[in-house]
Amino acid sequence: MDSSGPGTATQRVARMIQGIRVAMLTTAAPDGSLHARPMATRDEEREEDFTGELWFFTKAGSGKVDEILNDADVNLSYVAPEDHRYISISGRATLVTDQEKIDALWSPTYRAWFAKGLDEPDLALLRVEVRTVRYWDMLSGGMIELPFGESNRGRR
Repeated sequence: MDSSGPGTATQRVARMIQGIRVAMLTTAAPDGSLHARPMATRDEEREEDFTGELWFFTKAGSGKVDEILNDADVNLSYVAPEDHRYISISGRATLVTDQEKIDALWSPTYRAWFAKGLDEPDLALLRVEVRTVRYWDMLSGGMIELPFGESNRGRR
């Protein structure tokens, strides 16, 4: 994958993860053990909409939320081996229960995980603020860290 093309860091990250349907979210338990689980990515996420935040639906009372409330540092892994895309995103997660935001991001495809849709008890969002992006670069044969920070968020 050519991720060295033009655009800001946010645009490049959006291009790298676009179309990858599942991300593995890793959180840390209070005892320091790491827990990873699959999270459905938003099909609607478009390059021009990405501002350095990633959003995922969850239940507010889930174990992953308990872990995030204890330690907000998380990692997201995106993999598309057919395109040689391997991306690791570290960030800070927060629980969002704002009904307007939930309504705005909801898609019927989430009914596979939340059968009652927007009426699902405990429905919430996880917002991950991207801090560090690393990706596998085939040409160099190693991981590349993409500069990502306040100066790159939201710029066009």
